[in-house]
Amino acid sequence: MTSPSDVAPDSALSQQDPPVEQEELVIVKETPLPWKQIAPLVAMRLAEPINFTLILPFLYKMIEDFGVADSPKDISYYASMMFMSFSFSQAITVMYWGRLSDRIGRRPVLIAGLIGTLSVSILFGVCKSFLMALLVRMAAGVFAGNAAVMKSAMAEIADDTNRSRMMALLPLTGNLGFMLGSGVGGVFSNPATQFPDLFGGSKLFIYFPYLLPCLIGSTVAAFGLVAGLFNFKETLIKPTQSVQAESANSTEGTPLLAQTVAPVKQSSMKSLLTPLVRRVMITNALMCFAFTMCEQLYPIFAATDPRDGGLGLDPRSIGLSLGLESIVVVYIQLVAYPRLERKYGVLYCYRRGLSTCIPYLVCMPFLSIIAAHLQTQAGMSSSSMPVEKIAMWVILMSLMTMRIISNVLAFTSINLMITNMAPTRADLGFMNGTQQLAMSVTRVFTPLISGSLWSWSIKHSLPFPFNSHLVWMLSAVLMATVLKLSYGIPESVNKFAADQPKPIASSEESDE
Repeated sequence: MTSPSDVAPDSALSQQDPPVEQEELVIVKETPLPWKQIAPLVAMRLAEPINFTLILPFLYKMIEDFGVADSPKDISYYASMMFMSFSFSQAITVMYWGRLSDRIGRRPVLIAGLIGTLSVSILFGVCKSFLMALLVRMAAGVFAGNAAVMKSAMAEIADDTNRSRMMALLPLTGNLGFMLGSGVGGVFSNPATQFPDLFGGSKLFIYFPYLLPCLIGSTVAAFGLVAGLFNFKETLIKPTQSVQAESANSTEGTPLLAQTVAPVKQSSMKSLLTPLVRRVMITNALMCFAFTMCEQLYPIFAATDPRDGGLGLDPRSIGLSLGLESIVVVYIQLVAYPRLERKYGVLYCYRRGLSTCIPYLVCMPFLSIIAAHLQTQAGMSSSSMPVEKIAMWVILMSLMTMRIISNVLAFTSINLMITNMAPTRADLGFMNGTQQLAMSVTRVFTPLISGSLWSWSIKHSLPFPFNSHLVWMLSAVLMATVLKLSYGIPESVNKFAADQPKPIASSEESDE
């Protein structure tokens, strides 16, 4: 027979359960962001995307000035070669930078990349031939490995409570850099013509019409270089430093790196490239292929004559269309994405990004119909023309907003998934370098494919979808394929594997 004294302890324990659950909820709160480390990282991150995209608005005109294209319809082919040269050199060097940062540290690799970016940006502004510009873009790709190294550094100063917010800062900075770079290239190219009162008498900018935006880009790189040299501290903690780092450097606002840094060796390439990693890398490469096809085609599409399936925009309008997205980026990257990721997980955000991109790809080429009608009405008195022009810009910016939403969701999520799959912190450089390699390899061939297909499609009077819609439709089909493949990725990619407890059989246990 059970006595009351036997029952009381159990009931007392059951009454204590709710407070225990509340105590666990209080423990899991976001660690304050270590801005002393984040700020210089952000400053360094801005340099690469700004210098990469500032050429987009004026590239069409620059190649036309070189005189290498037989007709305007061939300019896209030469533009694709320019993009391909950058991606080729990046692809063959990015793994080296990632592994090197795992050995000597993140800081020296980042500094070297910024010095190279600063130098080649100035050189590109003084190019007077297509061959010289091609070689300079190839040199720029050699120093474009900082993005992968920065992902590793950011992951090392984050913890489980703030990792999604901190990792979102890098693509946010990248997207802002892409848009600011496009705006700089569109507004400040050929300044002697655009700003005759300021630069009309400058022989330097008359002879080098594309130097000013490149000087602005190199200034941004110089600012990042100064921030890296004087404010950024090394994040790669070596095993011998772990105890000292925990006792001396840990604060409430700084993640305790020493708690998770163990004296482990880097894993072998074979052990890292598991079937899951390979599957995620494949979806990453295919997604990047589809995004790159449309993103690198857009400035050519926007500058092409509407009668050939383009929009007929000038460099300043192209830069404006790419730069206005920055308002949307800040909200999505800093506010919306962390909330979505915490509520639904990284994988859900990845799939939503892919699905959002498909309607953007399908609808964008139809804008050329409105642009062609506006061109026909040019020089005629038509009350509907301003309304139609406003309508075209509203539709264009709506589609560009969809593009940036999908870009933020997809690329931020894939960055987090790759970081989450690294078994140890010592392998972060390799994993992020491998991801960057996968994207760089696709970017080697994608510009040539998209440029050649665009040139071919507008030269031949073929029916839909083989006309000017061809590249956009292929990108949409490819994105739909990636979306389908993503449903084979397990939910385990939502967790940071390097900080997860791992069963280790010690030698003492085995002896027993």
